This record gives sequence, structure tokens and C-alpha cells, in this order.
Amino acid sequence: MAKRVEPTARQMRLAVELRRLRDAAGLTSREAAALLGVSAPQISQIESGLAGVSEKRLRRLAANYSCSDDELIEALAAMTKDRTRGWWEEYRELLPTPFLDLAELEHHATFLKEVQFLFIPGPLQTEGYARAVFSDRVPDLPAEEVEVRVRHRMQRKATIAATPYEAVIHEAALRIMVSDRTASRTQLAHVLETSEAEHVTVRVIPFHLEGFASAAGTMTYVGGAVPKLDTVVRDGPHGAAFIDSEAQLGAFRTLFHKVEDASLDPERSRDFIHRLAKEL
Repeated sequence: MAKRVEPTARQMRLAVELRRLRDAAGLTSREAAALLGVSAPQISQIESGLAGVSEKRLRRLAANYSCSDDELIEALAAMTKDRTRGWWEEYRELLPTPFLDLAELEHHATFLKEVQFLFIPGPLQTEGYARAVFSDRVPDLPAEEVEVRVRHRMQRKATIAATPYEAVIHEAALRIMVSDRTASRTQLAHVLETSEAEHVTVRVIPFHLEGFASAAGTMTYVGGAVPKLDTVVRDGPHGAAFIDSEAQLGAFRTLFHKVEDASLDPERSRDFIHRLAKEL
């Protein structure tokens, strides 16, 4: 198989999981290669995402690593057969790679959970809101790139339209007007409309809520085929960070439950957003 130049996030996740299985088995890459009948560099390329692995080889590796997690093995086997070149590929070389990786991650998600404090979550944004956010970047983005980012965000919304989605939004994000008052009313109305879908849950954290400090933490939690393949995405100053270690995933699950517990229930949240929209 030809060597990959730039593995996708999904390809890298498969590679990382194979490395974790080998480490858990206490084997070196040379020992794993001997069991499979290949060279050590081939194992290294597979574990770095630079080379693919067939389903047959993956199952042999899992057996040699004494992995007894059948659900994980089946999920990884499905990943080896995935040759999807999704809509996000049209943005390669037009947008930073994390934009493509996030779209690919969401495409395969079993559920999405999000916590935001300063901005309306991407899947709930209107086109006008998204354009205002991208237009106010420092340094300024070229007008052409702003439009590409807006188009990409709108396509992401369409992709996850049926994916179970839960958003916890702080009152600050609902009140901050990234554009004008009319655009803000339109955005809040869109959040309310979207929240009526059966697979969408929106919760609000009002300013007056007490006991919230320990639960603060912006994140997007992406559900995988099995819990071990979950991913947390966090925005940073130099782009998105993709977190997938088991210990960190556990910490972020706990964090999300704290934020969820600190927020209003969905019905009270809708009432809150409706009142806020009338104030604008």
C-alpha cells in the first residue's frame, strides 16, 4: 500500500488504538512484526497512520495482542474497511486540516455533546452568525476564506442533522451580539427552532446559577462506535486539539455531567431563550 502523506484523524485514531493494544500486550514493534510476518518498519508505519492495515491483519494483530474486547475489535475492523472520501475533502488545501478532521469525526459520530460559553455552538449557528464570527478574527481572514469557512460550517450542520446532539450554552454566549440586534434575534430564534427536534437537547446556564465554577470547560464530546473510541475536541490558540486517552475521556465525561447538572432543564432553557429574545 502506498505511503500516506497526511493521514486523516480517523486513520490516525485507528493507528493509535493499534499502538495501545500492542503496548498493553507488552510487545515491541519488532516482536509484533515477527508475529505478523512483516518488518518492524511496516508496524511503525501502520502505528503512525502512514500505512493502512487490512481487516485480516488487524484481526491477527488483535489476536496476537490477546485483546478480548470484541466490541472494540469489531469497531476497529469497520474502520479498516472505511474508504470514505467525504464532502470535506473538497476543502483540502482551502482550510486548515483540523476543519476537515472535525467534519470527518462528526460524520462518523454516534452522538455529539457540546459546552460553549462565549459563542453559539457551531451546529446551532445561522449563516449570518457564522459569517460574523469568522469576519472578526485577529488577524483578519481574507474575504474568500471567510466565505469558505461559512460554507464548510453550513455543510457540517447538514451532515449531523440527524445525529443525537446535546448543547449546554452559557447565558453569556446567548447575550453576546457578534453582529447586530436583528441578527441576534434571528440566531436565538434558530436555536429555539432547532431545539424542538427530538434528537436535539439544548440547556442553558444562567448567570445567576450558583456552584458552577468547578464545572467550567468548553468542549465538544464526540461519541464513537464504542466508548473507547470517543473523542473530545477543544479549541486552542493554534487550532483544535483532539483528545482520546481513556483517562482524559473519563475526566471529560465527568465534567460534562457536572455542567449538565448545573444547567436548566430543556423546557426551562427554551423559556429562558424565548424571554431573552424578547428583551433584544
